[in-house]
Amino acid sequence: MTSNAVYDVKHPLLKERENMMATTTHEKRVGNTYLREMGASLLVYTLLLVAAIRLARPMDEGVLRTLFLLSPMLGFCLMLWAIARHLNRVDEYRRRFLLESFALAAGITAGLTFTYGFLETAGYPRLSMFSVWMVLCGATMLVCLLRSLRAR
Repeated sequence: MTSNAVYDVKHPLLKERENMMATTTHEKRVGNTYLREMGASLLVYTLLLVAAIRLARPMDEGVLRTLFLLSPMLGFCLMLWAIARHLNRVDEYRRRFLLESFALAAGITAGLTFTYGFLETAGYPRLSMFSVWMVLCGATMLVCLLRSLRAR
């Protein structure tokens, strides 16, 4: 064996570092793609929501008005599509982390909405179903944050 052959082989730790850097680059690319897709879907949702409020509310009741009022759901469906695509792009660890966080947030949301249902029976004001979505989003963000802090 010649002495040049020894120097041609990279140290395993250097190879691991290169793989780690590639993964980080991949994760950044996946994250940026997700943000672009989610941002575009939120923009579609917002534009359709504003249009539905301004144009559909004054319309006479009927099928056309109902369709206009439901049009923001197209943006919502695009949000779900962006989330599903993101879950397919991330690695197994990140996918498990996100799905577990969402499951915990769904349980928290169920508990809070169930509790408030009892409070409505006691005379508290009725809340719109829109509030459930806000609670779920907030609980998901909180659970992800707490789990990330705990993992440090």
